[in-house]
Amino acid sequence: MLLAKIVGTVVATRKDPRLVSNKLLVVRPVDPKGKADGGYLVAIDTVDAGVGETVLIVSGSSARMASGMKDCPVDAAIVGIIDTVEVTS
Repeated sequence: MLLAKIVGTVVATRKDPRLVSNKLLVVRPVDPKGKADGGYLVAIDTVDAGVGETVLIVSGSSARMASGMKDCPVDAAIVGIIDTVEVTS
């Protein structure tokens, strides 16, 4: 699982029929302090998240196990909206 910030949306007028009615969002992984930590990903939204929110994403086979994604051609899925992150040193 990764923490990520939603930075944009993707509009695809033609896509796999199993992805119709699903929102695609551009996310960028962040560290626990919110600093960008990696490149951009396109993730399918399973929790009705929005631009600017910090979210929890899963990738690979875990993404296909997210709610409603069984047998869908996805590699990253948003599975949670983060309220706060606390790191104890």
